[in-house]
Amino acid sequence: MSDSTFTRTLGSSGPAGGVRAESTGVTPGVPWQVALDDLTDAERARVLPTVRRRRWTERMPLLYPLAVRFHRVRKRLEWMTSSTPYARSRELDRLPVRVKRHKSFLLRQLGETEMWMQHNKVTNLKLACAQVDGLLIRPGETFSFNKLVGNATRRKGYRKGMRLSNGQARPGIGGGICQLANLLHWMVLHSPMTVTQRSTHSFDPFPDNGRVLPWGVGCSIVYNYVDLQFRNDTDQTFQLRLDVGERYLEGEILSDTQTESSYRVFSQDERFLRVGADYFRRNEIWRTVIDRRTGTPTRDELIRENVALVKYVPTGVEVLDVVPSGA
Repeated sequence: MSDSTFTRTLGSSGPAGGVRAESTGVTPGVPWQVALDDLTDAERARVLPTVRRRRWTERMPLLYPLAVRFHRVRKRLEWMTSSTPYARSRELDRLPVRVKRHKSFLLRQLGETEMWMQHNKVTNLKLACAQVDGLLIRPGETFSFNKLVGNATRRKGYRKGMRLSNGQARPGIGGGICQLANLLHWMVLHSPMTVTQRSTHSFDPFPDNGRVLPWGVGCSIVYNYVDLQFRNDTDQTFQLRLDVGERYLEGEILSDTQTESSYRVFSQDERFLRVGADYFRRNEIWRTVIDRRTGTPTRDELIRENVALVKYVPTGVEVLDVVPSGA
């Protein structure tokens, strides 16, 4: 996967026969507390008040549109000077081998979100899928969500859906197309293609309500500088097929030949932390690589450690209070 992926060769213990990631500790004798020194580096960087400073755009919201313009101009210049071969060709005839198939519910009640935004999201997804369906990703080519889907504007027919922007969930034109990026990323994790760009939301906005995929595998998309990109480093050609049905957003990755491996993606070591009045959620996303010929797991790969600010009060789960070391 990405350059930061950590790989372990499988042994006799751990997930799917591999070496399990070392579990994070809690304060001895105090099951509902965790010492500051026992946090992971990513957790400390997120929860420490001296490190977790708010961005300028959070402290001064008027700067946000200027920041967006700056990032968009910088990304356009990067595109103009890039030699990356981006995938652009589409073919509606299906390639013969299915690598991964997945579908996700179109309409879900998310917290107090009004359902009209969910229905508008379906329209937005139909427009976005039409730009990607049938795409061929040949050897050496890179998929870019932003390059293919483009800017979701009212002129193109996009409607107001729910957007997660600058720490808030609010209506916005094109809202909801992140669901397509989420589905694509999940399927790519079950393929030999390499994720080269992917951003997650810095906060967890809603409690789990009918969640199917592990928390922390989703994507943030902001045209044009927050992107989902993945590269085909194999000698195979892959194809993306997408459809918006009555109840589901449906997707497939197809290939011209059978892949050597299959994959199992899972989360582990998930926990909620409380620091003062703030809550944080943490987990790890792992992937087991399995030899398709023998069915034998060959290695585990750490895809990402997620730590995010929680925008709701967690209920029905264990919450650990972060306390000073030695307390």
